[in-house]
Amino acid sequence: MKVALVQDTPRLGDVATNLEKTVELLEEAAHRGADLALLPELFLTGYRLGDLVPEVALRLDRPGPEIERLAAVSRRIPFAVGLVEESSHHLYYNVAAWFEGGELRHVHRKCYLPTYGMFREGMDFARGDRIRTFPTPFGRAGLLICEDAWHPSAATLLALEGATLVFVLSASPLRGLGVGRHNLSIDTWVQLLTTLARFHGFPVCYVNRTGFEDGLGFGGGSFATDAAGNLLASARDIDPELLLVDVPVDRTRDMRFAYPLLRDERPELVHRELGRILGRTEETP
Repeated sequence: MKVALVQDTPRLGDVATNLEKTVELLEEAAHRGADLALLPELFLTGYRLGDLVPEVALRLDRPGPEIERLAAVSRRIPFAVGLVEESSHHLYYNVAAWFEGGELRHVHRKCYLPTYGMFREGMDFARGDRIRTFPTPFGRAGLLICEDAWHPSAATLLALEGATLVFVLSASPLRGLGVGRHNLSIDTWVQLLTTLARFHGFPVCYVNRTGFEDGLGFGGGSFATDAAGNLLASARDIDPELLLVDVPVDRTRDMRFAYPLLRDERPELVHRELGRILGRTEETP
């Protein structure tokens, strides 16, 4: 599976310009022989939106020309891209949309919205309430958006529903740049996702955006792992890049036989204990 990790810089609040850039990048990825492409979180809109959220949101229940254009491109190459969805109830979601074969096939609404420090997503968006897998030509896949991946239960839910691939779309800042020799935030992402890959026995592909918005810089550093958690390739920090990575999809079988952690998961135990914890009215000393 040849994956195009497309890290680039969107223009804040300019869906039309970002759509054209998305189409150009996808056509380049297809021309270079990619089997699928991943673009970052909120790539169609930019990240620090605030009051712009309603202006850039797209309806997915009654697709307009933007969604139709993206669907048309997916006849050449399947892909995931981040955008803002307006629901039929006029709630706004940070979503990752999977397009394939001329159709919008799957939508993941971000479940965990960081609202601390420099982040204010809980003030701008509604929270997603489901984590589901979907079929691709290379196996069942799951989409996570940035903070979702920092909650290990999200990856475990995907694995339990049959995911053999996980794609993570991100808009992660440069918080660690200049500390030591490396971009600390990217180093942390590598540690996190190689661990999730190893524990669940599936490849993980991570794509992060670049550029600056309102003084906030985004780190790039997109990468992919195999099912053993080995780092396959990574893009450079900060600068735009279209990185092609050959991701072996046949190692999942070997990894899950050698390390049967998924087999030995006990969701019924977790379900029972969560019920007990959530039903607790007061702490026992």
